Amino acid sequence: QVQLAESGGGLVQAGGSLRLSCAASGRTLSLYIVGWFRQAQGKEREFVAAVSWTAGTTSYSDSVKGRFTVSRDNTKNTAYLQMFSLNADDTAVYYCAARWGRYLKTTPSEYDYWGQGTQVTVSS
Repeated sequence: QVQLAESGGGLVQAGGSLRLSCAASGRTLSLYIVGWFRQAQGKEREFVAAVSWTAGTTSYSDSVKGRFTVSRDNTKNTAYLQMFSLNADDTAVYYCAARWGRYLKTTPSEYDYWGQGTQVTVSS
């Protein structure tokens, strides 16, 4: 069992930045991958980014490439999503998720553990 807790969301103006954190407890993430997803009102949950804990590889959706950076801190057992140049289309509830494995996944159904979500609202 892995428990995940997101934090760092809030209200930000267009062009601003936020860093989201995903703190894991229960087990170390050393053998896991962590994904970031978001879900806007009336839309399906979509992939944002992912990081492999062991391989250090990352993946990003086209909509956030060049603006968002996903990273992990082994000591803190925490994943991060650094977001720059935010725009109104980034407004959503952001979730982190985890699953055992080395290879990156991009669909929600491939993840087993989920955080509660944190709201990111970008005003334009």
